[in-house]
Amino acid sequence: MGGHEDGHEGPDVARQGFDVADAVPLLLDPQGVVTNWTGPAERLLGYPAAEAVGRKLAELLIAEDAERVPDLVGRCRADDGWAGLMTARHRDGRPVPVMVRITRTMEPRGRSSLLVLLSELAGSAGWDMSRVVLEQMVTGSSIGLAIVDTDLRYVWSNTALEQFGGPAQGRLGLRFADVQPGLDAESVEAQMRRVLETGEPVVGYEYVGQVRSAPLRETAYMLSFTRLDDDRGRPMGVYYSVVDITERHRARQRLALLDRAGEHIGRTLDVTRTAQELADVAVPELADLVTVDLLETVLRGAELPPGPLTETDRVSLRRAGHRSLYEDLPRKIRETGAVTNFLAGSPPVRCLTTGRSWRQEQLDPLATEWLEGVPGGREATFLELGLQSVMIVPIRARGITLGITGFFRRRRDPFSEDDLNLAEDLVSRAAVCLDNARRYTRERDATLVLQRSLLPRRLPELDAVEVSACYRPADELTGLGGDWYDLIPLSGARVALVVGEVPGHGIDAAAAMGRLRTAVRTLAALDLPPEEVLAHLDDLVSGPARDEGAEPEGTYGQSVGSGCLYVVYDPVDGRCAMAAAGHPVPALVTPDGTVGFVDLLVGPPLGVGGPPFEAMELSLAEGSTLALHTDGLLTDTETGSTAGGQDRLLQALQEAPPSLETRCRAVVDALVPVRPYDDVALLTARTRLLDADQVAVRDLPVDPAVVAEARRTATRQLAHWGLDELVFTTELIVSELVTNAIRHAVGPVRLRLIRERALVCEVFDGGATTPHLRHPRAMDEGGRGLLLVSQLAQRWGTRFVPDGKVIWAEQSLTGPGDLSLEMAFPSE
Repeated sequence: MGGHEDGHEGPDVARQGFDVADAVPLLLDPQGVVTNWTGPAERLLGYPAAEAVGRKLAELLIAEDAERVPDLVGRCRADDGWAGLMTARHRDGRPVPVMVRITRTMEPRGRSSLLVLLSELAGSAGWDMSRVVLEQMVTGSSIGLAIVDTDLRYVWSNTALEQFGGPAQGRLGLRFADVQPGLDAESVEAQMRRVLETGEPVVGYEYVGQVRSAPLRETAYMLSFTRLDDDRGRPMGVYYSVVDITERHRARQRLALLDRAGEHIGRTLDVTRTAQELADVAVPELADLVTVDLLETVLRGAELPPGPLTETDRVSLRRAGHRSLYEDLPRKIRETGAVTNFLAGSPPVRCLTTGRSWRQEQLDPLATEWLEGVPGGREATFLELGLQSVMIVPIRARGITLGITGFFRRRRDPFSEDDLNLAEDLVSRAAVCLDNARRYTRERDATLVLQRSLLPRRLPELDAVEVSACYRPADELTGLGGDWYDLIPLSGARVALVVGEVPGHGIDAAAAMGRLRTAVRTLAALDLPPEEVLAHLDDLVSGPARDEGAEPEGTYGQSVGSGCLYVVYDPVDGRCAMAAAGHPVPALVTPDGTVGFVDLLVGPPLGVGGPPFEAMELSLAEGSTLALHTDGLLTDTETGSTAGGQDRLLQALQEAPPSLETRCRAVVDALVPVRPYDDVALLTARTRLLDADQVAVRDLPVDPAVVAEARRTATRQLAHWGLDELVFTTELIVSELVTNAIRHAVGPVRLRLIRERALVCEVFDGGATTPHLRHPRAMDEGGRGLLLVSQLAQRWGTRFVPDGKVIWAEQSLTGPGDLSLEMAFPSE
């Protein structure tokens, strides 16, 4: 036969494209029945033409290949053909391996036929040796080897392939998916098709799956695919190899799990969160259910109880972390924070007391002796929970046991010794993080107690201002900072509002904050103006650090760079003076709702040097609100930048409710998360003015005779205020203060009485000297004035004003109390 118009090959052309020159030709009709039989075919298979013609090709093949013939015939009628390996059956019954090629052809009468070319492999040169060598090579190999045809049906495989699904002989003629139910057949066959189409081999294709057994066993394989071509480069099939790399895969899994543990466990210094991170990392790679139970003292950050536990002790642990693949577990088991009571002698107690892990490949399904009470307890056995294998690993760090971690599996391989080693490595890494979190919790709590003790527990109630404060500590990553605020009553019904911030975090920052706050209160008692308070504070910070050569992290060095805002408000005339050192300026909300910031020149931070501090004064209308704050309130929660912080604060102040306490809290909640990166302090003060009836002023001439008139003036004013019980002591105080001013000072003298929550007597003169308290002897004629004032008044002092000084004394409105004349007038 020659070539035909339809483009299909004739016998000679097909024979030239086959792998050997002596191929035996056969003709089949479209139903696969032999219509032409030649002498070479009779010599190859032993059938004479009379017996072969009229038979189906399937009858000339072994059973495995015969099943494939109908599908191949139908396929070859529709396309160009097929080539592959088959085994024919000789007339005497022996198998004959042949290479087969089937193509569609046209006979001279126009009828369609199928041309079959058979090439005997066993008779080719070197075939016997090659086959023996091949069988010797692959029979004892642990690597699975196979050849599939272009339909991905097996034509050959070695014995080692049995371990990957199905017997080697029984897979011939089947597809890959028919014998590999434990693998993802689609992905593997997709790789084979790609190799058939492109001719490019695939090496090291890995697949991880589960062999369908009870319990499920996870396995990993590495496959390599190579296309087999005939001498014309046409694909004949795919040769592939399979290697079991389960152990290698598990080793990689262990390393990956430990790497992931190092990345995800200990990201915070919170004990509970760290315990949960341990449970999250271990599921599902290592276990189906993980529980983390810690001693109560660990969760509180306290020191562990002295003395070791014994196996006879009943131990109560609190669930700090839990992770499970299953939602059908009782709620008590899945409840974080629940207390678990482990019975004496139970495996968890033994792990706690001995510090050694415990593993059981198969749990007693009816065991109930572990627990007493919740979670689970006798209400649920292992059989009911479906738990089959368990590991208990103690959580130990730095020689102490913090708790235990339980690993459970349901329908998987029992825990092996390698699994226990992995769990111990995992828990040991988490244990250090848990102990760090415990230690940090202890230090943070101590710092918080110290800081809370240094901050005002309760702001005093004053007539000058209505105040509200809010302090929010930083989160556990950065530690508590040194933000602080204070409200200090001053003489003359005035008040000092203070907000400050010490750089850094931790207990050193809290101690430095307490030191600065104490210094500010001491300086405030001297009635110094704001700029002088900051100047003295600056010397206090920079001087000791410079003189003692303290390290930056020391007590003195910690204060360097601190910020402070000091504001003094006088409710008599509404005057307000303020100065700032490296600190944000306060916001001001006027009575009509206008919100803005005070135009204050901010000086350098404390201790760093620079120009002198400058103060500014302004008059505030009654009902104005000052908002003093630290820079944490201006920090953006996402970017950590203070850019735009003032605009956000103004908007929050505008949207906040009118109530001062509610406004303070609302502003902090709007701008700051629950656990901010930096400490935040906000002090809001709404100004008040004293009524004119609460202040009495009398200018006095510089004449000793005016002392009596000053006493009478004070007596009348106290009677008007209904303070008759204070008349006696007030006359004595006024008499002594006015007498000293006339005798020792120069310039005008002015008497001022102020009634607020206390009675204040002030005497102004133009002198610049400070009076000193003396302790006269019994025979001295003078020197008892200020001593008498100090005995009669609750407190007294001197403050300087631009044109002189003011000596003041303050009495309680309830009277002198138990003060006796002997105390007021002591004798020798």
